[in-house]
Amino acid sequence: MTIRGLGQDDLPEVLDIECQGYSFPWSESIFRGCFRPDYRLWALEICDRLSAYAVVAYMAGEAHLLNLCVAAGQRRSGAGRRLLRHLVAESARDGMSQVLLEVRDSNTGAMDLYVSEGFSIIGRRPGYYPGGREREDALVMALAVDNQCGYHGPP
Repeated sequence: MTIRGLGQDDLPEVLDIECQGYSFPWSESIFRGCFRPDYRLWALEICDRLSAYAVVAYMAGEAHLLNLCVAAGQRRSGAGRRLLRHLVAESARDGMSQVLLEVRDSNTGAMDLYVSEGFSIIGRRPGYYPGGREREDALVMALAVDNQCGYHGPP
C-alpha cells in the first residue's frame, strides 16, 4: 500500500469507488471543487491501483475529514485504517489541533474504525445525510492531535 496526493486525473477511478461506496455519491463537480489550497486529498494505491481516497478540509486550525472511501474489493484489508492514520498524522504535522468528521448513524463499521483509532463522539447532526424516504442522522466525532509531537496512533 502506498499513499500519495490525489490528482484531478484520478477522478474517473475516484468516482467509480464513490459510487461503489455510497447511495448518494458526490458528483465530479464536488470533487473538482476540493482541489484548493486549504484541502488535502489523498490516494491509497494497492498494486498501483487506486483503492481508497480521502478528502480533508483545513479550517480554523482543524482538519475536517469530508470523505474517506475504500473500493469494495479492498474493504476490511486495512486500507481505510492506513489512510486514516496518514491523514491524521499529516494534519498534526500541518499544525491542526484536531480531526473532525461526520459518520452515518447506521455505519457501524466506520464508527468502529474511528473509535479504535481514538475518535470520540462529540455530537449529533439530525437529518444530516440523505436517505430513502427520510434523512439519516450523523454522529460528529473528533480526535485531538498533538501538533508538537505528531500522531502516534490510538491510546
